[in-house]
Amino acid sequence: MSDRPAGAASFRDPAGQLFRIGERLIRVIGPAGLDDFSAFSQSAAARTFGADGRLVSARVLSADERQALADVPRLAPALGRAAAVVEHERLWFPSYPYEWPAEMLHASALLTLDLAIATLDEHQGLKDATPFNVLFNGPRPVFVDWLSVERRDPHDPTWLPYAQAVRTFVLPLIANREFGVPLDQVFLSRRDGLEPEEVYRMAGGVRRLKRSLFAHATMPTWLAGRAKEGDTAAWTRKTEADPDKARYILRSVLNGLRRTIVRLEPPQAASRWTGYMAEKSHYSSADFERKEAFVAQALAEVRPARVLDVGCNTGHFSAMAARAGARVVALDGDPAVTGQVWRRAIEERLDIQPLVVNVARPTPATGWRNEECPSFLDRASGAFDCVLMLAVLHHVLVTERVPLDDVLQLAADLTRDAAVIEFVAPEDPMFKRIARGRDHLHTGLTREAFEAACRPYFRIERSERAEGATRVLYLLRKTA
Repeated sequence: MSDRPAGAASFRDPAGQLFRIGERLIRVIGPAGLDDFSAFSQSAAARTFGADGRLVSARVLSADERQALADVPRLAPALGRAAAVVEHERLWFPSYPYEWPAEMLHASALLTLDLAIATLDEHQGLKDATPFNVLFNGPRPVFVDWLSVERRDPHDPTWLPYAQAVRTFVLPLIANREFGVPLDQVFLSRRDGLEPEEVYRMAGGVRRLKRSLFAHATMPTWLAGRAKEGDTAAWTRKTEADPDKARYILRSVLNGLRRTIVRLEPPQAASRWTGYMAEKSHYSSADFERKEAFVAQALAEVRPARVLDVGCNTGHFSAMAARAGARVVALDGDPAVTGQVWRRAIEERLDIQPLVVNVARPTPATGWRNEECPSFLDRASGAFDCVLMLAVLHHVLVTERVPLDDVLQLAADLTRDAAVIEFVAPEDPMFKRIARGRDHLHTGLTREAFEAACRPYFRIERSERAEGATRVLYLLRKTA
């Protein structure tokens, strides 16, 4: 991996920079950030949030450990100006807000507000409020930007990141809930979220008077239209003589924003795919049980520590892998089903991180010089011991028109060891349904052709086909 500055906004903060050095995450703290970092590291909030896994760990490096990093070219200049150097725990699979279902954005918003509130009594607070300060450990959000916490003036009752929190948490949740705007349409092109005017235009008519829309889109838009150019009153700090009063006002503001976010909890959404597993119209009960048994046996044989479930739907097989002891990243292009997977993982305490990712059009690298947030494939290549591609291959071949060899090569790039792939023949009813009369384009797609295409990348460990069925399950092991 690159040793360029990495992580959300890490190089934008004058208090310090974050570097990715191989598998290590090194934060170089400048003189401007040292006192804030030291105060937060000794705070009750840091101890509490760290103990229950809501705050990433941080370990200050010794002088000898710092010296050992001096030969890293891009790190050396920063080390020369460092007041302290910290190594953070590296969460296994980083993801970004444009890959989350709304449920995960909502969880990250609550974590951010909870931390902001928890720091108040120690005269600290957050200087920014963005979902890019949060990563996920399985389904659980983890705050990762230690330098976002600063000491605050105890006489100051304002929270300057309030508007940013509205743009990056509140308005995207409203737009998703009210207008079906997916998060990738927000955060891939707008790192700092949505403006009130944008959501105001989406609403139209009397809908603009709805409670959440009126407070966070309609009223700000009306007031912005009346504001005089150059008026900075809204950004001028106002102080209170009594620090208890200032803290009371600030706590009320943060609690009010938190209540707003609680009310914006995403409803359990439905889509054309949310009932797919329940219907099982493409399997008999016996065939589905046979499929479950095949996957269970494959997991028992491979014993993967890390599994990628491509086209996870509502997470039935992701849950099987997690219960077998694997850490799972579950992909689906449908936010409704990935939201269901997240809810299930939280409720059942399963180590599954669901992401809204279409493997045929994976997330690109984003940010400054395309290096702040690596692409999905950069993060995923060689990161898994087993890849599940169940009831998904035919969608990639037919709907996305990706050649079979390319799909198998991708599977080999993603896994270090095994793949469980379900081959669906062109005569299968679902295949015919998505082919929409273009069956002639896939006449050469036979079981024999599939097996021949596998051989450059995998050896076929075993396969299973139900009698009369048009689907075959394969356990494949990667060749050298």
